Amino acid sequence: MKSNEYCMRRAIKLANKARPSPNPKVGCVIVKNGTIIGEGFHKKAGMPHAEIEALRNTKSDVKGATLYVNLEPCCHYGKTPPCCDAIINAGIKKVVIATTDCNKQMCGKGISKLIKNRISVVVGVLGREAKELNEDFFKFIRTKRPFVLMKVAISKDGKITGRKHISCLESRKKAHRMRADADAIIVGINTIINDNPRLTTRLARGANPVRVALDSRLRIPQDSKVLNKDAITIIATTKLADKSRLRKLRQRGIEVIICGKKKVDLKELLKKLGEKDIMKLMVEGGKEVIDSFIRQKLIDKAVFFISPEKIKKGKNFSENGIVLKNATIKKTGKDIMVEGYPEWKTR
Repeated sequence: MKSNEYCMRRAIKLANKARPSPNPKVGCVIVKNGTIIGEGFHKKAGMPHAEIEALRNTKSDVKGATLYVNLEPCCHYGKTPPCCDAIINAGIKKVVIATTDCNKQMCGKGISKLIKNRISVVVGVLGREAKELNEDFFKFIRTKRPFVLMKVAISKDGKITGRKHISCLESRKKAHRMRADADAIIVGINTIINDNPRLTTRLARGANPVRVALDSRLRIPQDSKVLNKDAITIIATTKLADKSRLRKLRQRGIEVIICGKKKVDLKELLKKLGEKDIMKLMVEGGKEVIDSFIRQKLIDKAVFFISPEKIKKGKNFSENGIVLKNATIKKTGKDIMVEGYPEWKTR
């Protein structure tokens, strides 16, 4: 007999297989007589939800079975029909849910509908893990702003510049997997001019994120790798932008948005990115960009890859500093990965 935790952990693992942004990651497992008879996950926005996929993939009759899902089933019509109706019509007798949906259109209504149709409902199994899985969705649905993840590679002596690769290959692969899980990645113009990065997921499997460049005066070189066709690129600039360069970039099909007078207004930019359904934004640098996001308290989560080596020459990490709560520490190759949530001090 498989436990509730075992089945829910399987549902969460399935949910991690896809990036259905701006929808949440959802996985589903159907169990009957102690055996998993069907499972599925929400592959892409507009495609069938996890519950529908699991019901379609069942190996036997689901009547009387238990369904496990990491997020409350929907009960409204969107791009797809309500999952609650399909669960009820299939004859499922019990539904185990990790966490409710924070969407006002949904919260608790799916559960109520199941109960009204005499289906037993259990809520809260692996709830913490399920909330962390969809932390970007929960913020986005509440604020219409992207969840901001900051990734920093830092040397033992606190440098974030000074050589091409500070972190080891294993850490860089992990960072590329993080890129694949993000909708967009953002860097400043100095990083583009100095390093000429691709900002793709070439070291990991997965789609390339939208590339966002902060460039107040449109200094970006026309041969920059971020202007190639590997991924969509958005340049955020200001009213100081050179008009002829603005015209040339737009003629190339590059989207340029104006946010601010002299410096890019990050809060306005986040609002505009949210309007484009960018749910998760990864901040990679450089130093000025990191400083700006920290100073304005716009970081939701931070990941540091700390190298055991010293660089001596190079720029130090942000003067503003950052305190992390609920931090975890892991080894990745020869580096240490520290992951946590900023605890902003009030002044």
